[in-house]
Amino acid sequence: MSSEVDAPTESDIIDQEIEALKEQAAALRKSLKIETSTILSAPSTQALLKSNKGFSSRKRSAHPKVLSQSEKQKAHTQQNLYRSCSSVTAFKVHDPDPNAVDNGHILGLRFEIMSKSQFLQPYYVFLNRPYYGSKYMRIHRNTLPPAIPIAGLAARHLPAPRPESDTPPQQDLDRFVRALRREIVRYHNRLGVSADLRRSLGLHDRIDDTILPDDIVEVGIADIEAKQIRFSWADERSGRVVMDNDGKVVKLMMFGREGRDWETTKELYGKYERIEDVAKTLQEYVNG
Repeated sequence: MSSEVDAPTESDIIDQEIEALKEQAAALRKSLKIETSTILSAPSTQALLKSNKGFSSRKRSAHPKVLSQSEKQKAHTQQNLYRSCSSVTAFKVHDPDPNAVDNGHILGLRFEIMSKSQFLQPYYVFLNRPYYGSKYMRIHRNTLPPAIPIAGLAARHLPAPRPESDTPPQQDLDRFVRALRREIVRYHNRLGVSADLRRSLGLHDRIDDTILPDDIVEVGIADIEAKQIRFSWADERSGRVVMDNDGKVVKLMMFGREGRDWETTKELYGKYERIEDVAKTLQEYVNG
């Protein structure tokens, strides 16, 4: 079996060019969309649309369409501003189940999360009052990822009533919401660290034909809490970056085929606080 890599055929080259053109077209469409929204949001554009003086008689028919797009952009901007300033929203929900506790009254909490200037899918937490004759609340449902310690936060800030106790525990919904929001943000910050490491090592743009034994070929989350990042070399060595709750680097470990690779660990030993430091060290190690 030959160890030489076959040269790409003309068909392969054409396919690569087509994919590159598709990516370029997608990037241009995205850029056009951003530029259009920027122009429509400008105060000078708003004033021009209201005055109707900037349209010639031939283009006057386009004015209603542009004005409609401008109003949509204005509403979109207002919504984004609200979501940015009000990262947590409370609302009421009614459970149609006739056997639901507290006559089906539920309090909903919506948590907004932004990453790389884009809003992600919001998270929801629903609470009800299952205790008869009491205003104490309890977690009913939630859409949070398993990494978020919502049960522990609820036990701390929304403790269940203890009728036999002389000093009944007090619930603090405000502190619960703030603590939960902080944990969600921390979780997404840790997810972002993994993406930043991939980008710093150039894995997004790498072509498989150029891989060498000392190249890092894979980077990904290694645990459910996203506190560990696993990366692998082409020669089957691997390593892990251990982070704290806020995404700061705590430890860097290396593993070989036979277990812990102390030699490489010693070679890469240093003080790491940011993922950029880890990426720089790994890049220097790969480049020799």
